[in-house]
Formats: sequence, C-alpha cells, structure tokens
Amino acid sequence: MSGRLNVKELLNGYKLSDISIAAIASHSALDVFDGAKDEGFKTIAVCQKGREKPYLRFKRVVDVPMILDKFADVVRQENIELLRRYNTIFVPNRSFSVYVGYDNIEKIFSVPIFGNRYLLRYEERVGEKTYYRILDEAGIRRPKTFSSPDEIDRPVMVKMPHAKKRVERGFFVAIDRDDFWKKFRKLVSDGVVREDDLPKASIEELVIGAHFNVNYFASIARRDVEIISIDRRIQTNLDGFLRLPANIQTELSEYIDIEMIEIGHEMATIRESMLEKLFEIGDRFAEACKKAEPPGIIGPFTLQLFVTSDMDVVVFDVAFRIGGGTNVHMGIGGQYSKLYFGKPVSMGRRIAMEIRECIENKCLEDVVT
Repeated sequence: MSGRLNVKELLNGYKLSDISIAAIASHSALDVFDGAKDEGFKTIAVCQKGREKPYLRFKRVVDVPMILDKFADVVRQENIELLRRYNTIFVPNRSFSVYVGYDNIEKIFSVPIFGNRYLLRYEERVGEKTYYRILDEAGIRRPKTFSSPDEIDRPVMVKMPHAKKRVERGFFVAIDRDDFWKKFRKLVSDGVVREDDLPKASIEELVIGAHFNVNYFASIARRDVEIISIDRRIQTNLDGFLRLPANIQTELSEYIDIEMIEIGHEMATIRESMLEKLFEIGDRFAEACKKAEPPGIIGPFTLQLFVTSDMDVVVFDVAFRIGGGTNVHMGIGGQYSKLYFGKPVSMGRRIAMEIRECIENKCLEDVVT
C-alpha cells in the first residue's frame, strides 16, 4: 500500500545468519530478551537513561544495552543505522507505541518490525482506527459504548488519560449519568484526570465477570492461531483496597480514588469447555484484522475479556502485539504452549521461534513490516 515502508528494502543488506532481536526496555521486554537468548539470538535493549538498571543487571539476556536520553530517540537516524548494523528485528510492545508514537513507527522507523506495525494504532478507543471497529467486524461482543456522558443509562466503566501519569489511564466506575458527573468533578478536583481530556474518554457499559488476558499467537510459518498462555491483572490501588474488610472499604470509599493501574500479573487457567469459544474469537479476530489492515495480525496479540455468569465472552481491551503480562511465564512457559510443542514456551520464546523458522524457511518477509 502507498506510503508504507517496503519490506524488501528494510531487509536489504541484512545478514540473516546474524540477526539481533531488540525491544524498548520496558513492559514485556525481559520476556522478549529471555526468549530470544533461548533461541540463540543476540539481544538489544533500547533503554531510557535512568531506567536502564534492570537491563544491565540481568546480564544473561541483554547483549547490547542501547541507552538513550529518551525512548523516542530510537527514531533518530544514527540509532536506526546502529540497529540496522546489528541486523535487528524489532519487537513492539506498548511502551514502543506510547513513547515513540504511531506516526514515527509507521513512517520513520526504518527497522524491520516483527508483526504488523500498522495495526498498533488500532489499540486506541477514539478516531477512525480503533479496536472497536475490528471487534465489530469480527462479530465479537464488546461493552456497549456511549459517545456522551449524557447518554449513560446504566453502570459504566470510564477510561481516560491520567492527569499526571500520562502513559497510564484513569479509570472510574459510575452507576448512572448523575454519578458520572459527581465522580468526574471529584477526580478533576483531586488531580487524577483533567477536564479537557473528557473528549478522549471511553465510556463503556460495566460488564461483571471473571477477567482473563488470553495471549494468542498468529503463526505465519505454521498457519495457525495458537493460544499460548492466560494471565490476569494486578492493579494498584485496587488490589490493596479489595484486601480490606468490606466495612473498611465502605468507610474509605469516599476518600480513596481507585485508579486501577496495572502493576503486575498472575497466571490463570480457564475451564476447558471455554477453549472452544476462545479459539473461535481468536480466529475471527485474526480474519477481521486482515480486512482492516493487510496483511493482518502477525505473531502475538492479546484479547482481554470477561466471562459472564451465562458463560458469554465480552472483550474489553485488545493488544496487537505482545501483552503486558507475559513476563509471568518466563522460565516456565505458557500453560497451553506445551500442548503444541511438547515443552512449555514463553511468548518471548515463541516470537524467537517464529523468526528462526521464517529465516530457515525463507518467509521472513512475511512476518515483518
């Protein structure tokens, strides 16, 4: 398609026997590096000064720490040239999207990216390209959305930029329209959200159910959509609040703003009878991605979903790249991966396996953009 970086040109001059795997040193990068080393690849951690310590201390998994003043500097020409000299395949994570930006990723960053770089911006909830559009195309149930607070007619979950931690989202639950305005004004007053960010808010019906992050892998080499692992989120300060007795929660509810920012993950499994539905929505999602943004989804993606009391599946968030919870599977592998490979495999290693297989089978052009 016009305006896109040419894959053949991106790989031109690459020594395929000496590939390095790189990622922004944040989010799920340790899983990426660990998996790459398990498959014999060199690794490059693109670090931001002041946040590099873990990637210097975990020496086994990082061959080259590339320390920049800020993550966004990775698109500077001298840094692109250095990555290319290392024959780098870049693995995107959420920090890559947030700190580097979609326009820079799509137009300037002339390093081969594992996966479809043009799908990354569909993680947003506003604009022409959203994951809502792809879920609707796939016929996958998602929470009903409201374009204005005045349309609210049921309990809702509100997601909008955090006032201070701009890379995070501010979350709150409102019972109805009046409750929305009451809580919104309090959060503005408390400095949790900004009034001028209201147009960026996503207002979704509140769905009650068990939540799971299902980590899929769309394999080009094996022509399959795999379920590799499942995890679930630990959120601050929600986690600590829920550990308190109910009477204390009630007393504190007026004084504590529950922010629900992801701080960790834990492993989970799901009832086997639900796997049929998970494969079905994974396949439909992958097909919808092909229509929305060819060549579609490549490699890892995550569907964050609820399973309701009537066993319905409702997807409330999507990652078109490696999910944030995959570090929980480092060293032990994803729960379901062993069913494919006879050994547990983490998502980071699954990415490296796909790159290795596509180098050997001459299909690398099909898994990078």
